[in-house]
Amino acid sequence: MTAILFGSISTIADTSELQREAFNRAFASHGLDWQWGQEEYAEMLATSGGRDRIAEHARSTGADVDADAVHQTKSEIFQQLLGEADLTPRDGVVETITAAREAGHKVALVTTTSRENVMALGRAVADRISFDDLDLVVDRTQVEQPKPDGEAYTFALAALGEPAGSCVAVEDNLGGVEAAARAGLSVVAFPNANTAGHDFERATARRDRLELTDLQSFTQTA
Repeated sequence: MTAILFGSISTIADTSELQREAFNRAFASHGLDWQWGQEEYAEMLATSGGRDRIAEHARSTGADVDADAVHQTKSEIFQQLLGEADLTPRDGVVETITAAREAGHKVALVTTTSRENVMALGRAVADRISFDDLDLVVDRTQVEQPKPDGEAYTFALAALGEPAGSCVAVEDNLGGVEAAARAGLSVVAFPNANTAGHDFERATARRDRLELTDLQSFTQTA
């Protein structure tokens, strides 16, 4: 293995419930009487794209909603919540990144969320993980198509100069797993609190804790 590609901000720290809270606060600020419960939200996470979830929910309820404006408010609230939260990196993430760097492996974050969200997470976990030490951070500004399109991963592989067969992706949602698979990567599903009930059939494996030696076994050139 030459590189580990973390595929979303919730593979670093589980921000899924903060995301849901940010949606609900944004709805209230826009005068909407929507309230997404955890079970309902978990079902929505079968597809990617927060803005699209808002638009689809508006269509299904017959509401006239500016999905872009609501999503912008949600993003601002989410970033605020990240700054206030006492976030802890997920099980094995810090140890895996440290061991990977010591072993000479590259480590990247490959997401299609906004740069502002990535920066907010970086500040929230800075005492345990420095994003400045990562070999690459990909966000929405660097690609044309969001996940589940595989562009973010093909971009990352080209930037790192690594073949897909010697890298492993870590993803917490179905769209991310699909994106990694489309790029030819082995992908380990690492579900968050709201995707634990999903069927990650496209993943190479599923784990609740990360370990470097385990990830090394999933490269296609192993």
